[in-house]
Amino acid sequence: MPHKRAKMIQCQSGAETLSQSVHVRAFRDLLDSGGVVENPERIAAYTTDQRQLFTGSTFAVLKPATTQQVADVVRLAAHYGIGIVPQGGNTSYCGSATPDASGTQIVVSLERMDRIREVDPVSMSISVDAGAILKNIQDAAAAAGLLLPLSLGAEGSCRIGGNIGTNAGGLSVVRYGMTRDLLLGIETVLADGTVVSDMRKLRKNNTGYDVKQCFVGSEGTLGIVTGAVLRLAPLPTRRATAWLKLASGAPLAELLALVRRESADLLTAFEFMAARSIALATDAMTDPPSLGAGPAGAVLVEFASSSRHLDLDELMEAVLAEAIEAGWLDDALLAQSGSQRTAMWRLRETIPEGEKRRSGSVKHDISVPLSSIRRFLDLAGAQVRSYDANLELSVYGHVGDGNLHYNVLVPPNVDRLEFTKRIEGSLSLQLYDTAAALGGTFSAEHGVGRFKKHLLERYGDPGRIAAMRRIKTAFDPADIMNSGAVVRPLDETPGS
Repeated sequence: MPHKRAKMIQCQSGAETLSQSVHVRAFRDLLDSGGVVENPERIAAYTTDQRQLFTGSTFAVLKPATTQQVADVVRLAAHYGIGIVPQGGNTSYCGSATPDASGTQIVVSLERMDRIREVDPVSMSISVDAGAILKNIQDAAAAAGLLLPLSLGAEGSCRIGGNIGTNAGGLSVVRYGMTRDLLLGIETVLADGTVVSDMRKLRKNNTGYDVKQCFVGSEGTLGIVTGAVLRLAPLPTRRATAWLKLASGAPLAELLALVRRESADLLTAFEFMAARSIALATDAMTDPPSLGAGPAGAVLVEFASSSRHLDLDELMEAVLAEAIEAGWLDDALLAQSGSQRTAMWRLRETIPEGEKRRSGSVKHDISVPLSSIRRFLDLAGAQVRSYDANLELSVYGHVGDGNLHYNVLVPPNVDRLEFTKRIEGSLSLQLYDTAAALGGTFSAEHGVGRFKKHLLERYGDPGRIAAMRRIKTAFDPADIMNSGAVVRPLDETPGS
């Protein structure tokens, strides 16, 4: 019977090292020569989180090439009582793909499982391995004249299994929803090696529990996703893109409601950017567009359609005219070419890089009801000024779905890690308190992982957390799947 990882010896004794060597040989017997990584220099790429806030330890990285190999690896790990950390592209912002510091967990990387299994234009679906890179899935869909609506900054390196595990959001949620809304079928290996195969393309399947949804947002704590069937949409052939300069006091929620209503739900993006965020992006670009912001910032709006019969530019102009007449906009710039549209999006997407070049930021992935966005901005701004009037903010996000990236910039010549620790232990909690009081949450799309588990304990509904712990224990009674992330099992005490 596998024993709890929480009870395993945490020191690297000589006996444990010998035992691990035996385990590696056993795993090597299951996989081919490219399936086991032991070299410390190569392992290092798998043990530090995306934001470089934490470095864990592992004695091996396993890279299975098939679902059966994943099942064999998990079954053997369960037999030995070895903890498993599933990893896709290692782009998590919350440390959910990073092993702990004990050195007793193994990393199971899905990077070799990257096949596009099938594109079905009639069913408008695509079946893929969980290790397929998001951009490659987008391209395969586009080659068939279809769209995978999931789009985010890390799409060139993140993998769809990780997107499912974190319920990734991104730029088009306002129209197409989160990852869970795009998932039709799933293939998963449970903590005992059982393969759950439900790779169906059905839009309707009312046959009991929707088991696949248990793994969406589970961040590798319930099993390892090895395959997925995703819903596709018609590939847009026409777009209208506009840059809106917001007037002082412009009501974001009301502006969004106007745009959504009058566009007949053709809205695919509604991205808010504060002036400071735009300046950071501009400074990081070699040839930045001259767009700028109004007193209340700027919004990037886009309509998209596959219809040949809709004049999206005319529709956009009519909508913007209403917003200007209402006094909500100081100016609006409608992209007149593909290059102008690309420049607008490039400016928006360069904001994270601008923060990084500036010296980094403490990130807050806030979600609040649309009606409370302006209230949150006002209250949070006052909290930051009260905490330290010299702090600078970079505020941007997918406000079309209530998501704000409310980031505190690291001051120049200040240690980033020390500053992050100080802010997260004080100001961050004030901001999360405000979001919670407005009916919001501390994590809109980044997940919980290792870094935010204490926040789930602080802000989560006790009944919901109890249900999550029961689900964790039911799927993984030995607590070998990504132990230490998201939620404690039933018999683990707080703080452990």
